[in-house]
Amino acid sequence: MRFIFYITGKSASGKDSIYRALLEDKALSLRPLLLHTTRPMREGETNGKEYHFVSEETYKALESRGEVIECRTYDTVHGPWRYFTVFSEVKADEDFYLGIGTLESYKGLRHHFGKERIIPIYIEVEDGKRLIRAIEREKKSGRPDYREMCRRYISDDEDFSDEKLTEAGIGESYRFENEDLSQCITDIRSMIIGYKG
Repeated sequence: MRFIFYITGKSASGKDSIYRALLEDKALSLRPLLLHTTRPMREGETNGKEYHFVSEETYKALESRGEVIECRTYDTVHGPWRYFTVFSEVKADEDFYLGIGTLESYKGLRHHFGKERIIPIYIEVEDGKRLIRAIEREKKSGRPDYREMCRRYISDDEDFSDEKLTEAGIGESYRFENEDLSQCITDIRSMIIGYKG
């Protein structure tokens, strides 16, 4: 059976760094599962690398054709932004995938493909360290948006509550502490290799 390994966790927990390192590991042979989004591209992002950046009209066309597996809409300080998965992007019988996103997107994929095929990778970092990382990342962004950063940080407590993680089937064996990035990646890599057999 082929799997979709799905990284999730609170903002500024190191998900992007872990995602890139695992995709670059040729021994793992993972294909990226890219989400689509209607939010504007940030400085340093590339269309088709971090996300497929699309218009609201494109989203509506894909939805009307039944191509959207799951979608989340966030009311940001800049207006609504959608993040969604497109069915035609996933050939789950042919490849092993690595995705990254929210707990809601993980649950949507699990509902669509079955819980035995979606393997969660939940990244944890102490909240104080996460806040410092978020501020430092925002400073480097070219156009810091501290209001949006704070909104995400605060909403993470509710979005990733222990109750919601348990509901989503994310037990201790799927939780990885990112105190030391290299060790965290090594631990996740070992789990993936175990699943691939």
